[in-house]
Amino acid sequence: MAVVDPDADSRLFRWVRSVRPSVAAPHLLDPFDQERGEGVGVTLDVESSTVTLAVHGRWGNDLRRDVHTALRKSLSEHPHHLFIDLQDLQDPHAASVGTWLAARRRCAGLNPGVLVTLCTAADTALTARLFRTGANRFLRIFPDLAQARAAVVDTPLPDRIYLPLDAVPGSAARARAAVTDACASWQLPNLHDRARLVASELVTNAITHAGTPLALVVAHRGDALQVIVRDGVAVLPRRPELPATWPGPDLPPRGLGLAAVHAAATVWGAMPTLEGKAVWAAIRPEVRR
Repeated sequence: MAVVDPDADSRLFRWVRSVRPSVAAPHLLDPFDQERGEGVGVTLDVESSTVTLAVHGRWGNDLRRDVHTALRKSLSEHPHHLFIDLQDLQDPHAASVGTWLAARRRCAGLNPGVLVTLCTAADTALTARLFRTGANRFLRIFPDLAQARAAVVDTPLPDRIYLPLDAVPGSAARARAAVTDACASWQLPNLHDRARLVASELVTNAITHAGTPLALVVAHRGDALQVIVRDGVAVLPRRPELPATWPGPDLPPRGLGLAAVHAAATVWGAMPTLEGKAVWAAIRPEVRR
């Protein structure tokens, strides 16, 4: 068990308060509009680190833009596997092929790379063109999502801690302790203080606003320490209001919430899950923005 520095949070609070909060927008996804019937639905499975991106409607400039936005925000979370479900895509001229090939290249270029699986019906022009171009040699293609999921072999995810939590005040302390142990095990002392603050604020925020059973994930992905908190409420958070400076000289009795996450994390966002949502943050060692 790693030794916890009792002054670490106070030191970090003074550091955060001295830095103007980042002006970069968080990666928050708009929910899929069922009535409109066109757009992109995104779902994260926290346990398997899998993102499913389902595309609905007729391919055109608006849908292409929605897909690129959803891909950018989804890959910022850096999942292990990306399913792209095209069963409800109307693309009679297979004009979207370039988008899916570019998505695969982008996923392969990440460190570590993200596995990509396409789900598209066998009797479509899109599927025919994908096979005609030889995309099936480097891209897994299945006729539906059920077959694609069945073909995925469950393998242990390395450098990853999964911790179920109750919606009680003591869970924030357990989250901080899990981050401390993770940073010690993975030799990431330079990310320790920021990650503890992020984990504590995400858990406290979920307890306050969701009040459901939670789950904490701490993972080492490339050069980032990833912190994810899942709860049972589907409503995604909004971008927090960010003051120019943090008020007060001392650590307040209650958490700073997503404003502190926005200041301390390199990038953060939220995604729907099958039974609620997950709020995630990545903490990297580079110089802050």
